[in-house]
Amino acid sequence: MLEIKNLTKKYRNSDFYSVKNLNLEIKEGEIFGFLGKNGAGKSTTIKCMTGLLPFDEGTIKVCGYDITKNPIEAKLNIGYVPDNHAVYENLTGKEYVNYMGNIYRVDKKTLKERLENFSKLFSISHAIDKQIRSYSHGMKQKICIIAALIHNPKFWVLDEPLMGLDPQSIAEIKGYMIEHKNKGNTVFFSSHNIDMVEKLCDRVGIMNHGQLMEVIDVKEFIKNSKVSLEDYFLNLTKEDKAKVIKYDEKQLKKEKKLQKIKIKRDKKENKEKN
Repeated sequence: MLEIKNLTKKYRNSDFYSVKNLNLEIKEGEIFGFLGKNGAGKSTTIKCMTGLLPFDEGTIKVCGYDITKNPIEAKLNIGYVPDNHAVYENLTGKEYVNYMGNIYRVDKKTLKERLENFSKLFSISHAIDKQIRSYSHGMKQKICIIAALIHNPKFWVLDEPLMGLDPQSIAEIKGYMIEHKNKGNTVFFSSHNIDMVEKLCDRVGIMNHGQLMEVIDVKEFIKNSKVSLEDYFLNLTKEDKAKVIKYDEKQLKKEKKLQKIKIKRDKKENKEKN
């Protein structure tokens, strides 16, 4: 479903890497939690894998499509819910979802049916014809979620989806995460709510200073660990557990040179095999 190899990203005018040499593989039919303190590299990783940010090194594939080489095909398989509720607030909820459905090539009949179903599921039918600017925080989050799901994506990505929501809204969204997974799809979400992640996720990745420290199988962890996931997370994200990786121009040039040599060698080997 998702394959990330050696992802490296540094923002301009920064002396440090936001993400460095990240490798991650996510399977079909699982809910994957992404944990880390503020500034750990979670949102940067998410923006890279959804095609919103370019990156310096590495490859990202979604459903077998390279996000750089085949961006349209990759993005048609992604439903992304950002952490900032970025929507066109002058549109009504229905207009916005219809707009997103057209972008994702959903036919009119299916679009109408899904909008009606999701509006009922997320208890927003009463406001679907009102301008988004009149929505509460929770309603804006719900319309973002409906827009992200309208094309029935195989890979549903959510960045801090439950922050500031009331218990009823949280229950509705958690319920559909499980339903989406049960359909054979994959859910990837970042969160600071460790208890919820522990109850909801199949596996969890922990970030610290732009590095993926560990990927944990939640059931195995609960069965075998003597400490809680929260305590384990707090210990793994201590300042001394991972150093901030400073940008080194000479090192980057060396890495790029080695990468080019590897690509040439791989091409030569493939040619000889064929």
